Amino acid sequence: MARLAGKVALITGGGTGIGRATAQLFAQEGARIVIAERDEASGEQTAQIITQAGGIAIAVRTDVTEPGSIQAAIATAEREYGALHILHNNAGGSTPIDNTVVDAPLEEFWRAIKLDLFGTFLGCRFGIPALIRAGGGSVINMSSNVALMGIPGRDCYTAAKGGVSAITRSMAVEFAAQKVRVNAIAPSATMTDRVKKLVAGNAALDRMAHSHLLGLIEAPDIANMALFLASAESRMVTGHVYPVDSGVTIS
Repeated sequence: MARLAGKVALITGGGTGIGRATAQLFAQEGARIVIAERDEASGEQTAQIITQAGGIAIAVRTDVTEPGSIQAAIATAEREYGALHILHNNAGGSTPIDNTVVDAPLEEFWRAIKLDLFGTFLGCRFGIPALIRAGGGSVINMSSNVALMGIPGRDCYTAAKGGVSAITRSMAVEFAAQKVRVNAIAPSATMTDRVKKLVAGNAALDRMAHSHLLGLIEAPDIANMALFLASAESRMVTGHVYPVDSGVTIS
């Protein structure tokens, strides 16, 4: 039996990269997918890829930094498919202008906080009640290895992802009684198109990308961890941040 048969999953930032890989994998495992994506064209493309492969998916244009937008996407999932069981707060990312706390532009700090941390906060604010209405479910947040180790020149992104790790633990305690599990994945540099461009322009990131013990990480590697956290195989797992980093944080 498919590991997510009968489940409904909403994936923010599902139009490209890790989000698309996760949406495809979840659909292959039987889930009905809502792709909540700011870029309408890429969201629709992911939905089309899934449906052409025999899966079930819709795309909803969503800005995770706007409360009404993410709330509407979650309402769409419940209206179209009857429930929400899996919330993957995947939308986020850093930019090349991130820097040290002394040198980073202030607007970059607030951009990272608003997208990566506040976007996750809003997804949980409106998504967790939907999971509770469904009888419980799984929240999968996206932290980063920068929240687990010192990476120079990334203080804005580090602050945001550190917040994601912390709030993941607090929500796991808060909502366990309602059968909602909350975990996070902490990838190292994952070779999506966006990250390839970012690594090419940052010497520290380029060195880190070449220090992976098991080779470079691809989007399906992160999707596989998300599938574990979404499925009943992790039914006793909550409040943890899981590195998928090819050994970077221990080397």
